[in-house]
Amino acid sequence: MRLFPQPLHVAHRRDAEKAFVLPIETSYVPRFTPEARKANQALVDLLSKVAERKKATPAQIALVWLLAQKPWIVPIPGTTKLSRLEENIGATAVELTPDDLREIESAASKITVQGARYPEDLERRTGR
Repeated sequence: MRLFPQPLHVAHRRDAEKAFVLPIETSYVPRFTPEARKANQALVDLLSKVAERKKATPAQIALVWLLAQKPWIVPIPGTTKLSRLEENIGATAVELTPDDLREIESAASKITVQGARYPEDLERRTGR
């Protein structure tokens, strides 16, 4: 189960009510509609809560969580901004304890992610 798909797009967004410009490749993705962003704000809030305690950003927490799942999982975050690249690299200094991971898993298991990962035409091409 993917709890934090595309973590950087979601985790950097702190207020689902405000309009913001999405990269063109995600602007038509169902998960990023205003309704889905509002519904998925609970995930951002969860990451923000852990991030505040760890003195990190929500995106860093999402990356560290993803890295903790399996040793063969390698996130490939994309960015065009140097500050985001530095933020992503900074995630290597963040440590999530087993208790932190359990807290995230427990809270995230109660949140239903809204919006499909891909539009229907692209979903058919994934073979899933």
